[in-house]
Amino acid sequence: MKTVRTHRARATVVALSAGALVLTACSSGAGKGAGDDEGRKKAESQRAQITFGDAKASTGPAEAVPGATSGGTLKVYQRDTYAHLDPAQIYVSDEGTLSTLLFRRLTSYHLDNQGKYTVVGDLATDSGKSSDGGRTWTYTLKKGVKFENGQPITSKDLRHTFERQFASFVSNGPTYVQRWLADAQGNEYRKLLPDGPYKGKHLPDSVLETPDENTIRFHFKKPVGDLPYALAMAGYGIVPEKGDTKEKYDKAPIASGPYKIQPGSFKSGKGIQLVRNPNWDPNTDIVRHQYVDRFDIQFGVSYPDSTQRLMSDSADNKTAISFNNQVDAASLQQVAGDPDIKKRSTSGYQPYVGVMNFNMKRLKDKKVREAIAYALPIQAILDAYGVPGGGELAGSYISPTLTGHKDIDPYGKLKKPMGDVEKAKQLLKEAGKVGMKLTFAYTNAPEPQKYSVAVADNLRKAGFNVQNKDLPSDTYYDIIGKVNNQFDIYPSAWGADWPSALTVIPPVYDGRQIQDNAPNYSHYNNPAVNKEIDRISQLTDQKQAANDWFALGEKILKEDLPQLPTFYYKQIQLHGSKVGGAVNNDIISSVDPTKLYVKK
Repeated sequence: MKTVRTHRARATVVALSAGALVLTACSSGAGKGAGDDEGRKKAESQRAQITFGDAKASTGPAEAVPGATSGGTLKVYQRDTYAHLDPAQIYVSDEGTLSTLLFRRLTSYHLDNQGKYTVVGDLATDSGKSSDGGRTWTYTLKKGVKFENGQPITSKDLRHTFERQFASFVSNGPTYVQRWLADAQGNEYRKLLPDGPYKGKHLPDSVLETPDENTIRFHFKKPVGDLPYALAMAGYGIVPEKGDTKEKYDKAPIASGPYKIQPGSFKSGKGIQLVRNPNWDPNTDIVRHQYVDRFDIQFGVSYPDSTQRLMSDSADNKTAISFNNQVDAASLQQVAGDPDIKKRSTSGYQPYVGVMNFNMKRLKDKKVREAIAYALPIQAILDAYGVPGGGELAGSYISPTLTGHKDIDPYGKLKKPMGDVEKAKQLLKEAGKVGMKLTFAYTNAPEPQKYSVAVADNLRKAGFNVQNKDLPSDTYYDIIGKVNNQFDIYPSAWGADWPSALTVIPPVYDGRQIQDNAPNYSHYNNPAVNKEIDRISQLTDQKQAANDWFALGEKILKEDLPQLPTFYYKQIQLHGSKVGGAVNNDIISSVDPTKLYVKK
């Protein structure tokens, strides 16, 4: 979640070339091939088509990947060690990708061979049945689902999975469902079940009900329209009631997916091996395949290193891939220009949007914020991360990967991406703030260091007295996350946890969430916006909610301007010539590991 490893919601400002392990995240569903111009149209089309699947849509087995064969070992190059293996502790993107092979949850996303996404029942028979105006959701377990040890999965395990999320040692995963169940903000949800289920206490049936071994029912005080999306998150993977070792579970979890961890193989900094789970039944799983015999995952392989190995396509590299390592910025041109390498690439959008934050506690004059916005050279910011394929200039807070996205450009940034200094100069003069001191903070990574020169130059030409301040990458978000930080403008990025702006607008722009280390980095608070957030959050009509979220985001941008969008994140990944089934999954923003096979 810090430095360059990314959490489903927070991306680092050095993400593109130093490596955003995103999910966030979005891709081939969104398009194949480096720099594919069709990627955006496909991403938008597929997002618009996402529906909540019924029983038929949720029935396995998954359709065969064309040409797929069983057997073999895939070598996987990963930069970072997996810090967490307990599903409840998983929120960063690389661990989220791994979890698709290891853990099942109530719902998941089905990516079919045509690139269409559907929210389907995973352990459940469908994506959920709502009642009471969206306040009650009922799920029925599929028959024959088991853990790796052969133990049947029952509603007791599901109850345990959600109740343990309230325990204090679970501190890294998502909190959506817990907060909805408790009808609470922040960490207040823990008061509902402070110790989780470990001291014999349970959530009351009025909150979480398991009337029989195959049924679980969620009861919320307010309507929840996005529950099927939320339950598909890696952080809500199933954990058995018998076999939960609390903190120790993080290093030796029990699998429910097509693969399990080879006992004793996980070595921090070195690697981990996955082998087939014999108790996974493909007839119960519409999402996953089990083509490969073994995944040999190697840690400590940098982005430039994995890029060079995979471009070479020599020896073992022919059957190698990375789940998350992207092509490093220095190699993007070579990948795009070499037909042989390009055909071994996947590309597409991630769900992240880069922004320049305006500290609303310090920059209270909107005209001053507008002057900065017009002056900023967003093209220089994007160019620092490598093109083609690194990203796309942004006009909105909402990514093209989200339902409801529309192209807008209220400040003319797409028409004049290197900035409109004259317009900025005029606005600053009208505000009576010529010569105003402006502190510009950014990370001390190469890319921000590079674009900071162009940013400061334009701002000075517009009439600002700019003071640059580079900050350590590993503590950057902690520093800018302070409500009383001493900076005026600073970059960040945010991405949706699922294909709805419910996971963008409320966390980033709800003024009631302003506190140290909260993601409202601009410290923006508009009571009218807060009220509208509450209204849209309770909509159960997904289409209406999507339209209303975008309209609210546009209103915030035009009327208040707490941040300026800079670019939409994209990525390119490579694989060896004997790797089949390689497509990017724009939900997890990485190669989809469940479709991979070794070519004979």
